[in-house]
Amino acid sequence: MDSLIPFTTSGSLVDCVDRKMMVVLRDGRKLIGVLRSYDQFANLVLEDTVERIYHADVFAERWQGLYLIRGENVVLLGEIDLDQEDEIPLRQVEWKVLEPYHKQDVATKKHRDEFKAGVLYEEKGFCKEGGEGDGY
Repeated sequence: MDSLIPFTTSGSLVDCVDRKMMVVLRDGRKLIGVLRSYDQFANLVLEDTVERIYHADVFAERWQGLYLIRGENVVLLGEIDLDQEDEIPLRQVEWKVLEPYHKQDVATKKHRDEFKAGVLYEEKGFCKEGGEGDGY
């Protein structure tokens, strides 16, 4: 009977080792790399890692190499479908071209989130606890 209960811990990552994965972090960064190792705290080791940023219908990647990620910073972990990876409807551009637009997007989102938190605090009685990236 216990064998029918799915893994809900870091043990469920065993099938993901040596596969290309995308990791979304609490601060919004998106990393793509090959999962090489993990531990009981869901700390991850990614190899051949790139950081990817998006704006409109374009994206850019920056090489990061070997990457160690603390488990508490992981929001989402998903496998990249290698058969469909090259069929994404986005155009790749240089990092230095896209970075200013991405930084503006991040600043706009931060401003919008601060405004929203202020309204929730003042009008609805919500608290202002939490820090950067705690929106997840």
